[in-house]
Amino acid sequence: MLLEVEGLTVRFGGLTALADVALTVEPGEIAAVIGPNGAGKTTLFAAISGFLRPQAGRVRFAGQDVTGMPPERLCALGLVRTFQVTRPFAGLTVRENIAVAAHLRHRSRAAALALAGRVAERVHLADRLERPAAELTLAGRKRLELARALATEPRLLLLDEVLAGLNPAEIAEMEPVIRGLREDGITVLLIEHVMQAVMRLSDRVWVLVGGRIVASGPPAAVVRDPAVIEAYLGPGAAERLERERALAGGA
Repeated sequence: MLLEVEGLTVRFGGLTALADVALTVEPGEIAAVIGPNGAGKTTLFAAISGFLRPQAGRVRFAGQDVTGMPPERLCALGLVRTFQVTRPFAGLTVRENIAVAAHLRHRSRAAALALAGRVAERVHLADRLERPAAELTLAGRKRLELARALATEPRLLLLDEVLAGLNPAEIAEMEPVIRGLREDGITVLLIEHVMQAVMRLSDRVWVLVGGRIVASGPPAAVVRDPAVIEAYLGPGAAERLERERALAGGA
């Protein structure tokens, strides 16, 4: 097992943001955490990736207890996250932004810049490498956020709403990029509200509502769960998603 989360609990004063959350991710999986706004999804990512220390529970990565380990150490081990709100270095070019992350494993500036070029190709930013990051559209900034994470050469990548705010064409362009990460040996755990993409991409899904896991399993089964429909998807969602999946050829 690459990632094991056991009994994770996070409190902010009198508010319990996560309560006894448990999940596992196997090497090579693309898994997803879904749920309504305020459910605790980003808090879960923050606790897994070292940005928050849980009050209870354990996080194990590749068999090692990494609970509360700072983000920079986790990044060096290969556990890396992206952020929902992208904040590139606006005064640097796209290549330089990616190279900053590449310096985690490559001391040479030339090596880091070369890796930045290769990573940009993977996320379809090669034609914008020398442009200032400040000129990128939202879709471009999302790709840059992914590219910076990839430049650290992760084993496990936590993607926090990498598709949020994108139009259908931009989502369609990003999905093969995410799917291709598995082929490169990268395991993915994503938070996403675009349920059609979750259905197409994910092997397994966990549903987080009010800080608790209320359902888990293959996406097609989870979207039919009455508790999930009531708490998150709404009536008719399962049938609609199944129709869209069928129209897409069952991908």
